[in-house]
Amino acid sequence: MLPLLLNLAVVATASAESPVIRLSLKEAVRLALEQNLDLKAELYTPAQAEADIRKNRAIYETHLTLNTAYQDATPYSPVLGTKYDTNSVTLTPGAYQLLPTGGTLGLSYQNIRQQNSTVSPLGTYWTSNLGLTLSQPLLKNFGRDATELNIRVSEVSKETSISHLKSRILAVVAQVKSEYFRLVSFREDLESRKASLELAQKILSETEARVRAGVLPAMEILNAQFGVSSRQKDLIDAEKAVSDQVDILSQLIHLGRNTDIITTDRPDRGTFTLNEDDALNKSLAIRPELDELKGQLISFELQTKVSRNQTLPSLNLVSSLALTGIDKDFSRNSERMGSFDYPAWSIGLQFDYPLGNQSAENDYIKNRLKVEQTKVQIDSLRSSIENEVRLAIRAVNSSYKQLDVADRARLYADERVKAYMKKIEVGLATTKDLLDVENDLATARANQIKAEVLYATSLVQYWKSTGELLDREGIRIDSSKADAVYRGVK
Repeated sequence: MLPLLLNLAVVATASAESPVIRLSLKEAVRLALEQNLDLKAELYTPAQAEADIRKNRAIYETHLTLNTAYQDATPYSPVLGTKYDTNSVTLTPGAYQLLPTGGTLGLSYQNIRQQNSTVSPLGTYWTSNLGLTLSQPLLKNFGRDATELNIRVSEVSKETSISHLKSRILAVVAQVKSEYFRLVSFREDLESRKASLELAQKILSETEARVRAGVLPAMEILNAQFGVSSRQKDLIDAEKAVSDQVDILSQLIHLGRNTDIITTDRPDRGTFTLNEDDALNKSLAIRPELDELKGQLISFELQTKVSRNQTLPSLNLVSSLALTGIDKDFSRNSERMGSFDYPAWSIGLQFDYPLGNQSAENDYIKNRLKVEQTKVQIDSLRSSIENEVRLAIRAVNSSYKQLDVADRARLYADERVKAYMKKIEVGLATTKDLLDVENDLATARANQIKAEVLYATSLVQYWKSTGELLDREGIRIDSSKADAVYRGVK
């Protein structure tokens, strides 16, 4: 019994032990997308990119700090002419945060309790300060681009992974539709071979009757028997082709083993007006492979811009502002600090630059090379896409013309068989003649269904080449499923 997820009708057959399912084209596409393990694995890539995005955005999280220290010393005082004991307890809570400009802003509140021996006139007292510090790069690492590089790169990486997933899905859908139509073709050919065998057996029966009546020579029976044998071989080959194609389609849509598939949809013979310029513009706008490369180009351009910044000297502005207080009483100490009567501030510059700077310079050169390489790859892919679209348009136009040719050939072959059957009744044609025209009819029937399938698959390849196949199938690809995968392991 097939899983209920398939939502397919299982047809019980007495002639075969394997289950038989009636499968529409839309159901085949759905099953291929739902059950494809490779596509499921692809979802983990954008999910990982989402984790990188959130990780890199964490640079703006506020950091809380707490420093404590205890110090005990016995220094010598030249004023007192003796040594004395002293100890201190320090407690400094604080916080700091990265700024979009690349700087770091910090806030701290330091409290120190200093206890001295009775020999010292200082005794025990408190010192406190509430300080604000700022360290801001002025050249290297300055600005939002440098600060948020990893955020932007991870965001672009997620977009490109979605584009890659879309291209994989596009290929799977096109393959499933093409293989589905091939199965339709093989089943139609199988029915044609059965009809051809039935007609050959009928001719053999009638030929034997005419030979017994003395109307035809006995040699005609051999011709009729040969015709039956050759059509039996054709039938065996057709049955094998159907079985092989069922296995191919079953693997694509992940059905169970030994499951026969009855296709319920026929190829579309509708007329489609194709405009080459519109098709080319559309393909260059929505092909996911091109979007993927464009995303890589954006990422490399971002890295190039930042690596250019990294070649500059490191020059940082360092400043601080503090309110201070000191007293033997903690509350009085705090009042003095809050009175703004004892401020302290500082400002300075820190400079650092490696002589030669080869590491940063070559990082910049490497990223520029990546940009140029990706641009060449985009131009190459555009050329390939344009050629693919033109070939697809010619294939659609050619296969559509073949529909009419195949239809007329089938009609003519039918008429020839009818004509020769009348001729053989009056002795104007041999059994071999009739079998030959019947064989032509079988070929014409096969060519007719092949033409229909060729036209349908040509349309599939055309829509794949323009990138609109998924839209026509109502398939929308976004990051929602990848985000669900991320949340599932969070």
